[in-house]
Amino acid sequence: MGGAEERIFHIARSADWDAAQAAGEYRAPLLAAQGFIHCSTRSQVIRVADALFRGQTGLLLLAIDPARLRATLRYELPIHPRTGQPEPDIDELFPHVYGPLNLDAVTQVAPLLPGVDGRFALPDIE
Repeated sequence: MGGAEERIFHIARSADWDAAQAAGEYRAPLLAAQGFIHCSTRSQVIRVADALFRGQTGLLLLAIDPARLRATLRYELPIHPRTGQPEPDIDELFPHVYGPLNLDAVTQVAPLLPGVDGRFALPDIE
């Protein structure tokens, strides 16, 4: 799981992040439906991006400081964002934020751009 100092990451659509700036907090589209915001560790984020967002544009990678979160952070088995069901073949834990993301917990925002093959590479982000 790592210590509280390790950043976690969330893939956001640019339009949703823009709306968060106006609202004062970020509410991922699936927060209401699933009760949490899907996040990843540094080692997980590109696998998630390639699996769920391959070839998509208009994405940002948010770096989040867990120590600054107001909402509860839990490391849990993954839930598929489209089906809401547990991922049957994945036994690693993913960070889930149970509530809206306070903007001051986001330490960096970087464009997440697909390569020519549609796959992603980790941007220069801490």
